[in-house]
Amino acid sequence: MGIMSARDAMKLAREADLDLVKIAPNAKPPVCKIVDYGKYRYEQARREKEAKKKQRTMEVKEIRLSPNIDVNDLNTKANQARKFLSKGDRVKVSLRFRGRELAHINYSKQILDSFYEKLEDISVVDKPAKMEGRTMVMFLSEKRQ
Repeated sequence: MGIMSARDAMKLAREADLDLVKIAPNAKPPVCKIVDYGKYRYEQARREKEAKKKQRTMEVKEIRLSPNIDVNDLNTKANQARKFLSKGDRVKVSLRFRGRELAHINYSKQILDSFYEKLEDISVVDKPAKMEGRTMVMFLSEKRQ
């Protein structure tokens, strides 16, 4: 309806038996609409609910390995991680060290690298392998096309 004073806008809203609602109060001049406020709030809540329904929360699934893992066990864990990644979840691959296993950290890095090579076609490394206390951790997520 164009730029007008607040008093004139209120008068028009009363005549139409509706409410004057500020849509963008920080704009210069403020943007207002003459609408039924109850219906406006209902529509807004419905839009928010619809947007929330389309959102998907990304879970972090954990796969635990040990430094002396065998090839077949590694393949089994890789297949499990493949399922998680195909569902859209992130995967935290952790390699736990106990006792003297800490002496062979360089070999353990190769285990995580070979684990990633098995999933290279569908995953990408979010965070590369890094020591956190007695655990080496790596994060994988689904590759975007």
